[in-house]
Amino acid sequence: MAEQTLRLMMVHAHPDDEAVSTGGTLALYAARGARTILVTCTRGEEGEIVDDALKIEIEAGAPGSPEAQERLALVRDQEMAAAVKALNISQFYSLGYRDSGMAGTSANANALAFTNVPPAEATAKLIELVRRERPHVLVSYNEVGGYGHPDHIMAARIARLAFEGAANTDVYPQQSDATPPWQPLKYYETANSRDHMLKMAQLAQAKGLEMTWGSQVAKQMTAILRGEPIDPENPQRPPWGSPEDAITTFIDIRSALPQKLAALRAHKTQAVSSTRFIGGMPEDFVQVAYGTEYFTLTRSRIPAQRPENDLFAGVSPD
Repeated sequence: MAEQTLRLMMVHAHPDDEAVSTGGTLALYAARGARTILVTCTRGEEGEIVDDALKIEIEAGAPGSPEAQERLALVRDQEMAAAVKALNISQFYSLGYRDSGMAGTSANANALAFTNVPPAEATAKLIELVRRERPHVLVSYNEVGGYGHPDHIMAARIARLAFEGAANTDVYPQQSDATPPWQPLKYYETANSRDHMLKMAQLAQAKGLEMTWGSQVAKQMTAILRGEPIDPENPQRPPWGSPEDAITTFIDIRSALPQKLAALRAHKTQAVSSTRFIGGMPEDFVQVAYGTEYFTLTRSRIPAQRPENDLFAGVSPD
């Protein structure tokens, strides 16, 4: 590994998560010469297949069978490889755990599911990668995994533990000469700006454009615009995303949008193709709607200013 290089590691739950919330940031820093490391915790066996042709081919008449799930995992491995290439990621690792499925599904009970893995085991595996790659910045999700998916919650949990424990050989003994203790300097959680999405919903409504940010987000934004509760069965439920004044870090990814969209297109099984992601929106609207990725700095070993527009703000390459 070359010295004097800034290093960024992101820990995601499934194939496609890296593109949706952080694809532009990964591509942007790769273009600036940083070493970008992606860790995906599961292979995505429980992902919903929304491409009809792929669904027929993968399920082969036996939806939900172990054979179909393994075929889906293999397809998503290939999609992940294509996305890694599109984002020019320096190094990709898969922890290889089994997808736990959405909260409340039967897949949660599978003993092999990521959500049921002893956290100490998964954390130790991640710490080995942190020590090997020596990232200055580590990124994952917030304590609810962004939207409550068990695998996102678990990914965030082990990432936080790895940030705190990678330098601690008493708790996590050194496994080899290639993995000496290492302390990342900053830990970020991915974020979504509720204020921005509401502004985009209002602008889309004024322009007669269909909102295509995913059904859950679109429904919530529509309800807010209409002055309705976002969940009639639970009127006290907070809206999706975070208020902008709670977000610390704003990354302008407009120059990297082509790479982000290429990575999204690579994940064909998950309906995050460019058509679904941006619909029929004009280019100028896309640049405004998707030109920023958001993060919240929650742990830092160095002085940090807020707000900021660089994940490496204050970091000097070693």
